[in-house]
Amino acid sequence: MTLNNRSLVLLLVSIHIFIITLSNALVAIPLTLYGYKLTWAAFSFPLVVVATDLTVRLLGKSIAQKIITFSYPLAIISSIIVVYFEGNPLSVAFRIGFASATAYAFGIIIDIYAFQFIRERYSIWWIAPALSTIISNIIDSYFFFFVAFFSSEDQYMSQNWFEIAGTQTVLKIIIGLILFLPIYGILLNYILKKIKY
Repeated sequence: MTLNNRSLVLLLVSIHIFIITLSNALVAIPLTLYGYKLTWAAFSFPLVVVATDLTVRLLGKSIAQKIITFSYPLAIISSIIVVYFEGNPLSVAFRIGFASATAYAFGIIIDIYAFQFIRERYSIWWIAPALSTIISNIIDSYFFFFVAFFSSEDQYMSQNWFEIAGTQTVLKIIIGLILFLPIYGILLNYILKKIKY
């Protein structure tokens, strides 16, 4: 059984929507780990960088941008709905949805260009996804938390957003490099074999 480009695009759009919606639902749930403030989204969002980097490597920069364009509105709508039904006020749900939309678009577009730029210069498979993971997670985390929680109605997040963004950035980078980079390598190998046959 082979994966053609159309089914691969649909799969990647679905993956993006799922990860973003899950992460936006989890970002409203604070967590303290060894005295550091963060949210549960730190454990799920690094997967979107893996999906984006796989998209760029397998289908190219222009198709990756189209996937982002298709995923973007659907992920935001589903995020607002999920965050609202978690019991958050509609204003918080919209703010998280808007922050997610802008941070996702900004961070992922930078990730696409950073990944492609690095990939064209280094042939070793893991260098581009590793460096783009670091770059995109720093930009995404601080941008998202500022837009979502600076002076927001959620007092805890409003007072702690900067610390949470920093902790979340470090944790997402560590998770991305230790756990998701090997997953990226395995998926890349698997998909390349499926495309060839």
